[in-house]
Amino acid sequence: MKWTIFFLTTFSFLLFTACQNNKPSGDSGQEAVPLTPEEVTLYTQRGKEIAQGTFAAMSGELLSAMQRGGVAEASRYCNLAAYPLVDSLSKVYEADIRRTSLKIRNPKDQPTAAERAMLLSFQQLHEAGEPMKPVVQPQDANTVAFYAPIQIQPLCLQCHGKLGETLKEADYAVIKELYPADEAIGYSEGDLRGIWSIQFRKKL
Repeated sequence: MKWTIFFLTTFSFLLFTACQNNKPSGDSGQEAVPLTPEEVTLYTQRGKEIAQGTFAAMSGELLSAMQRGGVAEASRYCNLAAYPLVDSLSKVYEADIRRTSLKIRNPKDQPTAAERAMLLSFQQLHEAGEPMKPVVQPQDANTVAFYAPIQIQPLCLQCHGKLGETLKEADYAVIKELYPADEAIGYSEGDLRGIWSIQFRKKL
């Protein structure tokens, strides 16, 4: 099974956001150096490992919340616990781990200019029916950025689907209490939900 499917097959993955503490600055003042093919392979694998590890660490608690109280309980859990958890994971991986989208739920996840450009690039590929593969780019002489697409899977629709159809009115009322400016609904299965945006230091 492809790695993208492995950690995107539950909607729990899409609920979580990341904090920006302990992150590589990506602004050392040193000019970015193009990556060699070997580095592209190495850092793509590193980005995948961080994304998969982050998902694995998060999913157990979130699915427990779902079992306890459905979407409402899971949404409350995400609102309270997701950022502190990802903060600790960022320290473990020595990386800045983010998820962002063109339609955000949490205002903290507003995309940067670089992330927005990557989102639009993935969206164009998706609309053209082209494969969306992970991308790695040098940020400066010491830092690499990894981007990978997040697509909507069936269970994701319970929190991000069409209101009154796949997303229940009662569940969305809870979501709106937690995120009054929410934009992240109206999706169908297979839609591009957003991206992983992960920065980490180059290996010396």
